[in-house]
Amino acid sequence: MEGLRDRTRRAVRAELAGRALELFAERGFDETTVDDIARAAGMSKRSFFRYFPTKEDVVFGEIETMGEQVAREIAARPPQEEPWQCLHAVLRGWESRINAQADAMRLIESTPALRTRLLQKRDEARTRIIQALAERGMPPLEADLAAAAAGAALDAVAREWLRSGGAVDRLTLVDRAFTMLRPAFLT
Repeated sequence: MEGLRDRTRRAVRAELAGRALELFAERGFDETTVDDIARAAGMSKRSFFRYFPTKEDVVFGEIETMGEQVAREIAARPPQEEPWQCLHAVLRGWESRINAQADAMRLIESTPALRTRLLQKRDEARTRIIQALAERGMPPLEADLAAAAAGAALDAVAREWLRSGGAVDRLTLVDRAFTMLRPAFLT
């Protein structure tokens, strides 16, 4: 069970991330300093660094802990559920949270340093997901391929959704992508 301190820390991190995104949208990422973010949140620069090690990290919000949370959700799924179906169900549940990060994702895509950091965060998340799938009995190579395919599916869904101008239902796209990519070894 999560304690008060953890909930408070998460709330402060969320507020800092929100303020930072507002400033980045207004001034640009490179033009906004840690001092600017801390001042907007009513804290010192030193306090800012208690919550985020770098300015880049403030952008990632929920993305930072996504792999860990997805892995926990995979572990909590019914043990008889096959791994691809499990991964589909868990990531389908994450779609609204991923979609809520649209402003952060636009900023990340338009800032080379942040795109590089996103790749690092995705690799960390994928490692946790691979481990969770392996713990469900999936061989390591298959777990690695499944996690990579799921990531590719979500990326393709995001691009298709953007191409449609937001007119296509994202959950329908997720279901379609997972059906299309269902591993051959499961059929």
